[in-house]
Parts: sequence; structure tokens; C-alpha cells
Amino acid sequence: MSTETAGGSAPTSPSSSINLESVRAIAKKDFKDSFRSWVFWGLSIFFFTLLVVLTGLLSYFDEIFFGVSAAEAGVTTELLVVAASFVTRLVIPLIALVLGWKAISGERESGSIKVLLSLPHSRKDVILGKLIGRSAVLSVSLIVGFVFAAVVVAALLGSFDVVDYVGLLAMSILYGIAYTSLAVSISSLTRSTTIAGAALFGVFLLFYVVWNAIIEAIDLLMAFDYISGVPYTVETDQGTIELERMPDWAYFIESIDPGYAYNNALSVATSAAESELGVAIEEIMFDGNVPFFLQDWFSFVVLLAWIVVPLAIALYRFDRVDL
Repeated sequence: MSTETAGGSAPTSPSSSINLESVRAIAKKDFKDSFRSWVFWGLSIFFFTLLVVLTGLLSYFDEIFFGVSAAEAGVTTELLVVAASFVTRLVIPLIALVLGWKAISGERESGSIKVLLSLPHSRKDVILGKLIGRSAVLSVSLIVGFVFAAVVVAALLGSFDVVDYVGLLAMSILYGIAYTSLAVSISSLTRSTTIAGAALFGVFLLFYVVWNAIIEAIDLLMAFDYISGVPYTVETDQGTIELERMPDWAYFIESIDPGYAYNNALSVATSAAESELGVAIEEIMFDGNVPFFLQDWFSFVVLLAWIVVPLAIALYRFDRVDL
């Protein structure tokens, strides 16, 4: 039996198409809703406060331990980047996961997703619009917080480097979008906010507990000879020392952690680079042939993959779920 319409053309399922105007409309509504609920301004104030407090603490401890202010001690933006990265590596994923938590699962739970899809929006439009809208909330709030904090930070620091400061902002935005993509994608695959919340909590535990535990477990298994390490030698004044490192595949597992990639990306975008000693040790461990997945450029590939891969899965799967 023919599936063609009376006009002679095959019908196009609205769920299989992407309309950029629909995507823009959904993203715009999501962003405007954040203004009405004060989420955007709350995040902007939070990021402003975070940077000011971190800079203030750097100045305070310099006065306590060295008797001089951060400006007099010559504390630089590089030090602020290092300090901020410890905090942002934790808080940005939390914020992104919460922002994406109810993006689609909340709409499905309340039934409003059917109303949304009764408009000229496809399912793909909904996912892309929600991702762009939630990413915009996080990204623009980061920009606003950073811009207003720059005045205070520049006044407190001994040396203010705009390139380092913008590099921290840019990498934080990329890192935040990666987690927002994960959150929106998982939200699209669940019917209830409870299940979505549990799944996103599991994602957080995966990257902040399980992932590190895997690396530690590999070290422990090497110590008990359950996993064979890779030997290498180090030349010292006292002679040659035989050491052992983890297998390449273990380093690859470590390298695809978004937080690990974020820190490495910061070393490219800012002057807070890996120490020369660390680079030299890495060269020795791999006999001068450092694998591509441990090179800094690969961190950008990892962060982009965490945006694209979950999104691709969500776009495919959401087209086929029963709402």
C-alpha cells in the first residue's frame, strides 16, 4: 500500500525535522522564564560573589601570612584561575545538572509537553531549544557575574591579566554547556522528575566519586600485580631508577572525565599551565611519545564530545518514546 499523500509526496513526520525558528522560540521562552523566576539573576550574583570572595581570600591570607595585600604581594590572575578552578569544577556541574533536571521530564510529568508539541514544534526542536535556552541561562549569568566582578578583582589583585580572566570564563562556559547537554539529554529520556533527578545525581557521583575511585582501584590492582603496569626509567645523580606507570588505557579513562578535561583546557586558555616538572615527567613516562589523549588539545575534543554525544542519543531516542 502506498504511503504517499494525495499530492504525491510522502508525509513528513514532524518529529523527524528541525525547524530553526521553532528552536529559537523554545530557547527564547526558556531564557525569559529564567528572568521571571530570578534564576538568571541569582546565578549572576552567585558567580560575582564567588570571584570576589576568592580574590578577597587570596588578599586576606597574604595579609595574614606575609603582612601585605594581594596587590602588594603581586598575586596574579593566574593564581585566581587556579583557585577558581577548584571551586568551579564542582559548582558548575551542580548548577548545570539542576538547570537541566526538569527541562523535559518536568514537561512530560505535567503533560505540558503534549501542548508544546501541538504547536508547530518537533520533538527535536524541543530538545535543541531547551538545551540552548538552559545553556544560555548558565553562560550569560557567568558572563554577567565575571564582567561585574572584574572591577573588584582587578582592584584587589597585584596583576590583572584580561586574557587569563577571559580564558577562565570561556572554559567555564564550555564546561557548563557539556553538563547542561548531559542533563537535558537525560531529562528527555525519563518520564518523571524523580527518575531524572536520581539519574543526574548518579551522573554527579560517577564523575566525582566513581571515576576517581576507578583510577585509584587501578593503582591498587597494580600494587598487588593484578594489572601489569608499564615500566620506565628515570636517570638521577644516584643512577637509574626503575619505575612503573599505569597502562595507556587507564590514562585514557582518566582523560575523558569532563572535570579532568576542564582543568587541561584551562592550561591552554590561560597561563595557569602544567608545571615544567610535570611536563618533563610525562615525557619520561612515555619515552617522549605522549599519547594524543594526554595532550592538552584533546581536552577540547572531550568537552565537545560530552556536548554532542548525549545530545545525539537524546535526539534519536526522544523521537521514539511514547509520551
